[in-house]
Amino acid sequence: MNRYDFVYLFDVKDANPNGDPDAGNLPRIDPETGDGLVTDVCLKRKIRNYVAIRHGNTSPNEIYFTEGAVLNETHERAYKHIGQKPEQKKLPKDAAKAREVTAFMCKNFFDVRTFGAVMSTEVNCGQVRGPVQMSFARSVEPIISSEHAITRCSVTNVTDKEKERTMGRKCTVPYALYRVHGFVNPFLADDPNKGTEFSEKDLNLLWEALMNAFQFDQSAARPAGSMAARKLIIFKHEKAFGNVSSHSLFERVSVKRKNDSKPARDFSDYTVTAPSQNDMPPGVTLEVKL
Repeated sequence: MNRYDFVYLFDVKDANPNGDPDAGNLPRIDPETGDGLVTDVCLKRKIRNYVAIRHGNTSPNEIYFTEGAVLNETHERAYKHIGQKPEQKKLPKDAAKAREVTAFMCKNFFDVRTFGAVMSTEVNCGQVRGPVQMSFARSVEPIISSEHAITRCSVTNVTDKEKERTMGRKCTVPYALYRVHGFVNPFLADDPNKGTEFSEKDLNLLWEALMNAFQFDQSAARPAGSMAARKLIIFKHEKAFGNVSSHSLFERVSVKRKNDSKPARDFSDYTVTAPSQNDMPPGVTLEVKL
């Protein structure tokens, strides 16, 4: 496994990319700069959902964190695999058995071997650091959050029947382009003691999921076509330790608005400048998807 850095761009139009439950489900925002934010957890959820659909949520690409899942019941499968009953909150005393329990989870669940997981609940399967991590997505410019009044022709309670309809609110971002930075740590992928056995096949599935993350994520808050992956720029290092620092590669990718006299409302309003292979430092290979 090589080390990788990547820059991921996606946009949103007339939709709510990631509502903040602490702020009435308004789109997340940096209060000091006005930049829009989308959490890494939100993006990982979309990757998980795509992989589950793509592979029917079957081994070796099952998804550990799924809606309605009882995690302790999932952990019990690992103990059944090694033919041992779990002790309350404890891993097996035999170190080899303990590793086998955790390895079972990594082998069968894509998101565990990709992003890692804390599985030390009542039925303990250990903790795993995943080789793939991503930053929060941040909009390349400050966003405007639009709030819309909507009506519902039904009422909730009998006492409200005379009202005939009730009012609600819906929040959207007119347009924003978001940027994410990501990293693949090879030492957490194939290390014989700590690695998750994240493979090149898993890596290709990750790229595929990022490129299709919004294709099956439609909802009332995110209608079809309102969010789209726009660019995936991948830097592959020749050395496992990396040939250059991550930030020096990220700084080579710039996003600028073409016309500052009017608000951006489409991806074509921006110019994305990515380096060519000829501009790459020795030992770094560039791949641009989308």
